[in-house]
Amino acid sequence: MRIGRRFGGTGREVAPVGQGSWRSEESGGDDAVAALRCGLDLGMTHIDTAEMYGSGAAEKIIGRAIAGRRDEVFLVSKVLPNHASRRGTVAACEKSLARLGTDRLDCYLLHWRGQYPLVETIEAFEALVRDGKILSWGVSNFDVTDLDEVAAIAGAGHPACNQVLYHLQERAIEHSVLPWCERHGSAVVAYTPFGERPGAFDSATKQGRVLQQIAAERRATVRQVALAFLLRHPQIFAIPKASKIAHVRENAGAASLRLSDAETARIDAAFPRGKPGPLPMI
Repeated sequence: MRIGRRFGGTGREVAPVGQGSWRSEESGGDDAVAALRCGLDLGMTHIDTAEMYGSGAAEKIIGRAIAGRRDEVFLVSKVLPNHASRRGTVAACEKSLARLGTDRLDCYLLHWRGQYPLVETIEAFEALVRDGKILSWGVSNFDVTDLDEVAAIAGAGHPACNQVLYHLQERAIEHSVLPWCERHGSAVVAYTPFGERPGAFDSATKQGRVLQQIAAERRATVRQVALAFLLRHPQIFAIPKASKIAHVRENAGAASLRLSDAETARIDAAFPRGKPGPLPMI
């Protein structure tokens, strides 16, 4: 089933459950390529990467996976902050394009804020758009004050997205970042959507039992339920990384799962969003 939602101000319909690639090179190139291609077959056509991942190795793996299928893919990569000068951003993008074996990115992000003025990076993004090397641009790990600065520089419709840490045990973005993006029409892309600690899915814990009960009732898996909870917001996209075909299929199944209000309330109570604070990132 092909399910899409509007990705920020790009006008594009993009798969809400995509495919991440952080540390994908550690699972072996052939296995990673096979997993990505399986994801494409299942409609997970939103593929995310970065020049940082494996020092370019992840981009090369994705290049192999999308060979002959580029037009199916909404392809995203990121520039490191230490490369994000005007000239450095353009040079980094061109290197990413070469590793990916493509002539364009659908969206190009600043990985996190660094030493270079945002106006300089944004000027580079706009130059890349004019040259057809990227079709849109966004940011990652930006808090509200940073997003305000982007909007003041670039105007309405920017950034196209903000990629942030978001999972059941880390819901800080719901306080201010997500509402900002909803007001300004920016997509929110959740990285590490299953978190870094397995306790959320352990049936020996109270939180895990809530997910297990809902999953059993819906004939789904706990990870599908977790993704469905994040995706209840129409601005949200998730990019889990999977190195095994079975996990790819499991992730894809979450796109069509819709939780009831009662199920959402049970998860909300089990995983409270906590108090406002600084934007978390890894």
